[in-house]
Amino acid sequence: MTRSNPRGPGHRSNRPTRRQRSHAQRTAQQNASAANAVHQPDGVRLQKVLADAGLGSRRACEQLIADARVEVDGQIVTELGTRIDPETQTVHVDSMRIVTAPDRVYLAFNKPAGVVSTMDDPDGRPSLAEYLRDRPERLFHVGRLDAETEGLLLITNDGELSNRLTHPSYEIPKTYLAQVRGAVAKDVGARLREGIELDDGIARVDSFKLIDSTPGRALVELVLHEGRNRIVRRLLDAVGNPVDRLVRTHFGPIALAEQRQGKVRDLRPDEIGELMQAVGL
Repeated sequence: MTRSNPRGPGHRSNRPTRRQRSHAQRTAQQNASAANAVHQPDGVRLQKVLADAGLGSRRACEQLIADARVEVDGQIVTELGTRIDPETQTVHVDSMRIVTAPDRVYLAFNKPAGVVSTMDDPDGRPSLAEYLRDRPERLFHVGRLDAETEGLLLITNDGELSNRLTHPSYEIPKTYLAQVRGAVAKDVGARLREGIELDDGIARVDSFKLIDSTPGRALVELVLHEGRNRIVRRLLDAVGNPVDRLVRTHFGPIALAEQRQGKVRDLRPDEIGELMQAVGL
C-alpha cells in the first residue's frame, strides 16, 4: 500500500501552520503581558477574588478567566496564576464591574411609613438605625424618602457610588406607586410629562401610568429622575390628586419586588454591577 506524502498536495495535516503558530505565540505574549501588568506578587489569586465576590466556585471562576471574560484595570487576564490587590484594583466580568473590596456593603431596605431616613433622629422618631443595629460598618442612605413614604431605600458605605447615584447629571430613574384621591383626568399624564410649575421651579416626570381606578380613588405609577424634597407628592397635589399612600418600587435597576416591609437584604453581585454600570463605574 502506498503511503501518502504528508507534505504532498491535498494532504491535510493536524499540525498548525506557521501563521497559526505565530498568531498563537503573539496571543500568549499579549496574555502574559496583560497578566504581568496587573499582577501583584503579594496579592490574592484572581479566581479567589472572584469567588469571594459571589461569582461562583473557584473552578467556575477559573473558567471565567480562561474564557477571557475577566478584566483587571482594563486588561483582559487569562493567566490563572495572576494575583491582584482587591482593595485598589478594579475588576470587570463581561464588562460589568465586580466589587472586590471586602469591606464594601450594599443593602436594599424596604422602609415602612413613619421611619425617618436618618441614622439618628433627635426627636426620637423611628430611624434607619433601628434596622441596622447588627451592622458594624459606618453606613449611609443613598438619597432619602420622606417619613410617610414607603419602599426601596439603598444603603451603603461606598461614597463614590452614592454620590453618583444621587447626582442629577446621571439621571437615575426612580419608580413610585401612588394611591391618590379623586378621579385622574385624561390629560394628567401629558401635563406631568410636560412639566408642572412648583414653588422651587418646574418639575416633570419621565412617564406616568394609570394602573387602576375606583370611584374617588386611583392607583398610578410615576417614573422620574428628580430628587427634590417630596417631589412626587407635590406634583400629584398640583394636578388635583393628593397622595394617600406612596411607595418607591425601583431605584435605577434595583427592584423592591417581594421584599417584605422592614427587611434589609444584601444586593446581589449583578445588581451592584448594574448600579455601577448606570453611573459609569
